[in-house]
Amino acid sequence: MWKVLAQIAAPKRFYELTARWHGWLALFMVVFLAIGVVWGLFFAPQDYQQGDAFRLIYVHVPCAVWSMGIYCGMGVLAILLLVWRIKVAGLLLVLSAQMGAWLAFLALVTGSLWGKPMWGTWWVWDARLTSELILLFLYIGILAISYAYHNTERADRMAAILTLVGLVDLPIIHYSVYWWSTLHQGATLFVFSKPKIHSSMLYPLLMILIGVGLYCLWLILYKARSELVWREHKQAWVKALLKK
Repeated sequence: MWKVLAQIAAPKRFYELTARWHGWLALFMVVFLAIGVVWGLFFAPQDYQQGDAFRLIYVHVPCAVWSMGIYCGMGVLAILLLVWRIKVAGLLLVLSAQMGAWLAFLALVTGSLWGKPMWGTWWVWDARLTSELILLFLYIGILAISYAYHNTERADRMAAILTLVGLVDLPIIHYSVYWWSTLHQGATLFVFSKPKIHSSMLYPLLMILIGVGLYCLWLILYKARSELVWREHKQAWVKALLKK
């Protein structure tokens, strides 16, 4: 398994493999997002309590879910970098942090927009909101560290260490609504039990969740390919690529 992983993570091989996936990722991303957005905004029924305001769920939930999902992936990348010295993992970790920071920010903004009509206030120091804000600060901290060093390998390692330390925030975000009395509602989607949302609202949400996940992966890989060429510009395979 290590040999396979090392081969895939080799810069040249990684560049070649992602070239094959990139177009397909873009295609599926557009399909899922288009179906989910049209279905959710125009065909899903109004909520009996919140009316059309509930449609913020189609932005807020995907941003919140993937702000945590990306950080989980960064934890794996941090281990690959620190334990097995896979350089591409460090590159992907920093680019993932850029995407995750935007998603955490959008989750907080859309949560505030949703909270104003529901709770009567833009912000409360609720356990879920506060722990999500800490996640945003973690992303910003990781990016700040990664840009503080001229040596990219050292910068990636320091960012990886902070990433592993910050993993403790993820279970706090997830379980905060169960551990403390909060204004934020409990989980709507479950892996092993029935969701607390009607199917007419659930299916477009799942479509958008998949679409946003594909978009994140597509954009991270797109930026990784460009950054990889810049980092490896002295290598023979990059010089040969640029001559084509």
